[in-house]
Amino acid sequence: MLQSPSGGAGHGAAATDSGLMSIGTVLNVLRDEFPEVTISKIRFLEAEGLIEPQRTPSGYRKFSTEDVERLGHVLRMQRDHYLPLKVIREHLDAMARGEAVQLPVVGRQRDGETVLEALEAPTAARIGRAELISAAEIEERDLQEWESYGLITPLEDGVYDAESVTVASLVAELGRFGIEPRHLRVMKAAADREAGLVDQVVAPLKRHRNPQTRAHAEARTKELAVLTVKLHAALVQTALGVRLP
Repeated sequence: MLQSPSGGAGHGAAATDSGLMSIGTVLNVLRDEFPEVTISKIRFLEAEGLIEPQRTPSGYRKFSTEDVERLGHVLRMQRDHYLPLKVIREHLDAMARGEAVQLPVVGRQRDGETVLEALEAPTAARIGRAELISAAEIEERDLQEWESYGLITPLEDGVYDAESVTVASLVAELGRFGIEPRHLRVMKAAADREAGLVDQVVAPLKRHRNPQTRAHAEARTKELAVLTVKLHAALVQTALGVRLP
């Protein structure tokens, strides 16, 4: 849960008697959990229709507690699950209608209706090319370029695993900072080496004659994958001298 505003000086006025907050106060509240958030980011999310703060006669934004909670939810879904804003908006709209919905991972189209897949969906889920482009909010030319660099690879039957949506969204987000696909080849190579190390560890289990042992190999692979990702993130943070939330 978001904490109440601390009322720090220099970051905008405190909440008014009506319970509404200025954008500076909202920034103070959110920065406890999201230190990288900026006023520009909040304005951008408003422009994208994720929040609708009230306006004073002079045009100043005033945020309710519900607005701040919604902002925190949006930022959390972006940070933890790398969801496109379109998918987040659809999820929040469903919640506002009182529908019992689970946190989505991708938005899929079926008979013209957006379907939200839950986080509990099988990791073996497959999506088509058009679905991938739509869910990641990218262009066909983007996908073609990323495939040429090996950042995204279709499966043998031409479809993609659901994780490709996450990869595409992250590559697109990095592109907004001027990091091009060719720069990411070193990250792809590192990921391949890490995956190779995990495969080497579990290979004896996968080749075992006992079906239960082979099943254990899958669980061990997932466990090692989690540890590998955590270590990689920690090493990057150490190298950059930063600490992520």
